[in-house]
Amino acid sequence: MNLRRLWAVARKEAIHIRRDPRSLTLAIGIPMLMLLMFGYALTLDVDRVPFVVWDQSHTPESREFVARFTGTRYFDFRGTVGRYAELERALDAREAMLGLVIAPDFGAQLAAGRRTAVQAVVDGSDSNTAGIVLGYTQALAMGFNQQLALEQVQRRVGAMPSPALDLRTRVWFNPDLASRNFIVPGIMAVIMGLIAALLTSLTVAREWERGTMEQLISTPVKPGELILGKLLPYVAIGLANMVIAVLLAVFLFEVPVRGSVPLRVGVGTLFIVATLAQGLLISALARQQLLASQLAMISTFLPAFLLSGFAFAIANMPPVVQGITHIIPARYFVALVKGIFLRGVGLEVLWADALFLAVFAVVVLGLAIRITRKRLG
Repeated sequence: MNLRRLWAVARKEAIHIRRDPRSLTLAIGIPMLMLLMFGYALTLDVDRVPFVVWDQSHTPESREFVARFTGTRYFDFRGTVGRYAELERALDAREAMLGLVIAPDFGAQLAAGRRTAVQAVVDGSDSNTAGIVLGYTQALAMGFNQQLALEQVQRRVGAMPSPALDLRTRVWFNPDLASRNFIVPGIMAVIMGLIAALLTSLTVAREWERGTMEQLISTPVKPGELILGKLLPYVAIGLANMVIAVLLAVFLFEVPVRGSVPLRVGVGTLFIVATLAQGLLISALARQQLLASQLAMISTFLPAFLLSGFAFAIANMPPVVQGITHIIPARYFVALVKGIFLRGVGLEVLWADALFLAVFAVVVLGLAIRITRKRLG
């Protein structure tokens, strides 16, 4: 391999990028815009759930029960209703997601030490959110029950009993349970992979469409020099995007970085090279820019979003789909980024994921060079 020819191809590609404002916009502006949009719009936090109450008891006990909901940030009190039809209308109009129905004898039954019922009507059109709302509701109701039970025991024995179990919880890595702390690092893998593959998927195909590939064939440039030369400028762009994305994640979204910054740069470089190589392979296979861009979109964005573990837990997927995820580079990069950002671990734990990215990059680059050699031949 001749370094002079390699540098000439890289310089030619860099000049083309600089002279094409659309490519620069695609390479720098769109990843940052997507990161901002996903970072602010995509959230898994379920709080301030709107709810209404039909309180037929109007007693201190019923007001105390409702106060359990109004006194937490997870619920947003939208008012009371006077009949069941109004509660149904509030849920139909999406003005409320939860409706509490308190029976007329609620206070009297509790005062007599008897069991009473409260109906919780939940909008189940969004099953995931509804399940979380049900969990919140059951937890608050259980706390209310425990308080009543302790007060009854105190009245009988004259002293407040001490609990037999003292559960002390501690959340590691994400103490506030903020969804942005794992969404932002994960979406970085999706966006960077998509943009990197899209950029390089157009390089070789563009040469074929414009007829300049025949001129390259007549030069001493070898396929390996052509592929690597076209790769280098986009590696620099990818690294610049990665630095900007990390700065946005840390200073704008306040995602903690507990691990090594040089290690983050290293694994990011591996992922960028791997996805750029994937784009070059697509570009070598497809001689049309439109076809190459569509293939890049299908083979990067959808697998990275659905099968990387970013949005959906891999352990919950069917066994066949779990097997497919092992060939998705974004799966390993998501694990690496979360391990470095949130857990603060190093290669002693993450070496297998980093090794896969390195092997993937070498294998895909080799395939791109081999296919380009056959096409040039």
